[in-house]
Amino acid sequence: WNMEPEEVHMRKVLASEFVSLDGVAESPDRWQLPYFSDEMGEAVGAAMAASDAMLLGRVTYQEFESYFPGVSSEDQPFADYMNDTPKFVVSTTLEKAEWNNSTLIKDNIAEEITRLKQQPGKDIGISGSIALVQSLLRENLLDELRLMIHPVVVGNGKRLFENVGDQTALELVDSKTFGTGVLNLTYQPAHN
Repeated sequence: WNMEPEEVHMRKVLASEFVSLDGVAESPDRWQLPYFSDEMGEAVGAAMAASDAMLLGRVTYQEFESYFPGVSSEDQPFADYMNDTPKFVVSTTLEKAEWNNSTLIKDNIAEEITRLKQQPGKDIGISGSIALVQSLLRENLLDELRLMIHPVVVGNGKRLFENVGDQTALELVDSKTFGTGVLNLTYQPAHN
């Protein structure tokens, strides 16, 4: 008989970001497409398959909400996932989140995210949502950061690592180089 307490499985919050060499993560639709490949599509699909909930900031949520509701998986391979997956929208300014399966988180954000992590289920994925990722890094609520670093210097745009506060050590846990020159890097917070 094993009398040790059962290990409590915590869901992880995983952010997946397209980033340029100079750190820009904003509007990847303007610079990312020439580098998209089947390898990238498989990596994005695997991240989606490992999660059963999405955490989104207001800007990304509104971009997705304006695009995906009328789109089928025949036109966009990830449409069913985007439309059907439970979405948790972190915003202090949004009044309501009406897109299918959306829940608005306006108050006690760190506590609400911690509560989500304690619920049963797969991982909780984040796409885009730069300001949200920055705040989760500051609050030590991000469990994994997956960066697809593109071999392009964009020059201007919102950078992923602006406004993250104090120095944060990360540990590289996986890396792949895609045929298009994109580096797929997976980091977790370093525990000293």
